[in-house]
Amino acid sequence: MPRYEPAGDAFQQASSSANVIHTPEQLGEPFPQYLPQPNPDLVQVQLPDPTLFSPPQNDFQQLALNRRSHRRYDTEAILSPAELGYLLRMTQGLREGSQTQTLTRRYVPSAGSRHPFETYLAVQRVEGLEPGIYHYLPAQHALEVWKSGTEALQAAHSTTYNQKQALNSAVTFFWIAEVYRTSWRYGMRAYRYIYLDAGHVCQNLYLAAESIGYGVCAIAAFDDELANTVFELDGKERFTAYMASVGKKLPAA
Repeated sequence: MPRYEPAGDAFQQASSSANVIHTPEQLGEPFPQYLPQPNPDLVQVQLPDPTLFSPPQNDFQQLALNRRSHRRYDTEAILSPAELGYLLRMTQGLREGSQTQTLTRRYVPSAGSRHPFETYLAVQRVEGLEPGIYHYLPAQHALEVWKSGTEALQAAHSTTYNQKQALNSAVTFFWIAEVYRTSWRYGMRAYRYIYLDAGHVCQNLYLAAESIGYGVCAIAAFDDELANTVFELDGKERFTAYMASVGKKLPAA
């Protein structure tokens, strides 16, 4: 019996660097849109100026040593808008002067600076925000109220198979991949890069959350088809790549 999965091997072969030929860029296809435009039909919530926020813990070595996955959260703790804005900035926020040559520069590595992700949030306990699903607008450092209410929140949680850390989180991050942002330059190789990029984003979330006394649990075990339905994705050009719950850490048992 082979010690590998045929489907995985097929993916490895198809996304081999030898197959990075006839990419959309080489074929003269249209340049991707790297920043979402605000939806005029959705309510927009401005987040506090991120340059005014400083986390209480800034010792990188200690943050790295303390970092681990947390599945138990203080369900009485409320995340502040400034703290949420800080987490968003550190994961998908824009650096100053980041739109050089129509690309974006952010606080995480990304192959070719393509940054293929849109961030959606299942908000449960954030000061001033009603429960529901929100969409992050990096250029505006703002949130769109994508779907409001507990029913929308429950739908988002159900994509995680209702794992306890999601049900008890202050907020759960959902990173939606826009394939063409990366495949325009790299063709089939883009799929490897997208998942690598997702890891970079989530690690930044872990470290940023640790610096404000919050814990994170990355979630890769989720219902792909249900996530496509809940977030209105086609599963091909746009799909859910990764999730992560965030909540105030409880004292060690």
